[in-house]
Amino acid sequence: MFFAILKVLIAAILISFVSWLSAKKTVLAGFLTALPLTTLLALAFGQLEWQNNSASVEFAKSIFVAIPVSLLFFIPFLFAQKLNLSFWSCYLSGIVLLLIGYYLHSFVMKFF
Repeated sequence: MFFAILKVLIAAILISFVSWLSAKKTVLAGFLTALPLTTLLALAFGQLEWQNNSASVEFAKSIFVAIPVSLLFFIPFLFAQKLNLSFWSCYLSGIVLLLIGYYLHSFVMKFF
């Protein structure tokens, strides 16, 4: 139980810090968010907790495939000014694109 609470605290602190930083240093916060910090934490926590090498490798491969697919979320934001889109329309469109991306990810993972 202690390990679960520790994981939540570490993740919450990381997310809170980057969110706070985004108001002060937008570029730095964006860079830190783009780093695979969550991946580093999740892989290490999973391995420490379950000690399953093959599952950790499979998890890492899934993340590798998911990273470019997850960029679909940002496509509406790239066109927001040209198409005069609001934040929430970009956000919701991005989520729809992520759902499509999930099916693409599932398809690609069958080959790994």
